[in-house]
Amino acid sequence: MKLLLVEDEERMALLLRRGLSEAGHQVDVCERGEDALQQGMDVPYDVVLLDWNLPDLDGLAVLRRWRERGLRTPVMLLTARGTVGEKVVGLRAGADDYLAKPFAFEELLARLEALHRRGDTGTPVHNVGPLVLDARRRVLRHGDQEQPLTGREFALFQELAGHMGEVHSRSELLMRVWGDAFDGPPNIVDVYVGYLRGKLARLGAESAVSIQSVRGVGFRLVRGEAR
Repeated sequence: MKLLLVEDEERMALLLRRGLSEAGHQVDVCERGEDALQQGMDVPYDVVLLDWNLPDLDGLAVLRRWRERGLRTPVMLLTARGTVGEKVVGLRAGADDYLAKPFAFEELLARLEALHRRGDTGTPVHNVGPLVLDARRRVLRHGDQEQPLTGREFALFQELAGHMGEVHSRSELLMRVWGDAFDGPPNIVDVYVGYLRGKLARLGAESAVSIQSVRGVGFRLVRGEAR
């Protein structure tokens, strides 16, 4: 599995990363909530291990923002808080599982495997004209060619494909893909549309499915070449 571990306690992060790596998993570590917020959207992880207590954004804030932005990756909360009420808060915020510290490493492994299996059972594959959008692997396929998508690229393409042929304004796409807390450059939607167009071109699919610009409004996904 490809895992994201969000943990600011250095010794705990080191121990977990070592143990999970020895168990055959690929592990990336983030120490800050802000960093994890971006990385979780941009990299297709199988499961996220998220500590509740972080030095900037707490784990619940990160989790809520992920879910608001459409991230479906299974998330396990790790925390010293173990009351029933706190577990309920974590699960209602969007966690898929909850493990109170201290915990047995064998239990952590078993729960991760269960979350991974659960995530696999609901893996959607969508046909977008002659293209296949694989949500589990976050790739776009055309024939025997495929292109990996970042989390943002995937979310943007999925939003456009969800209403094929309909025009989406830039503000609508910005809200649905980046969230209302985004304070980056206003042309970010155009930048990512450019990324997607480049990947469609590399797939040799731009004559079959393309992202069309609508002057003064926004974008739409259409069959055939953009005009």
